[in-house]
Amino acid sequence: MRRARLGTFIALGVVVALALAFFVSPYASSQPDGLNKVAIDQGLDQQEQPHALEDLPTAGYGVRGIRNERLSTGLAGLIGVGVTFALGLGLFALVRGARRTGHDPAP
Repeated sequence: MRRARLGTFIALGVVVALALAFFVSPYASSQPDGLNKVAIDQGLDQQEQPHALEDLPTAGYGVRGIRNERLSTGLAGLIGVGVTFALGLGLFALVRGARRTGHDPAP
């Protein structure tokens, strides 16, 4: 019973995160955030160099090849949530497996 409630809680959390990523992310401000604003104000943006991953299909908060900006941003949000959840789940599985075998990953 307890495991079923945890599974339901996680599933609902993922659904909420996916919905927010798809429907709310297109409304995010296009203005620079705090760190970018400070870099611009201090002239540090003059030293900006291309990022090594800028050619990825989801670079720049959108999905390359999709012309509708809102849809592109929403899909990038979905992909981001999915990748983050998968990485977290994988890390959880590694830690759980290590504990089962008696190898605690924490020093």
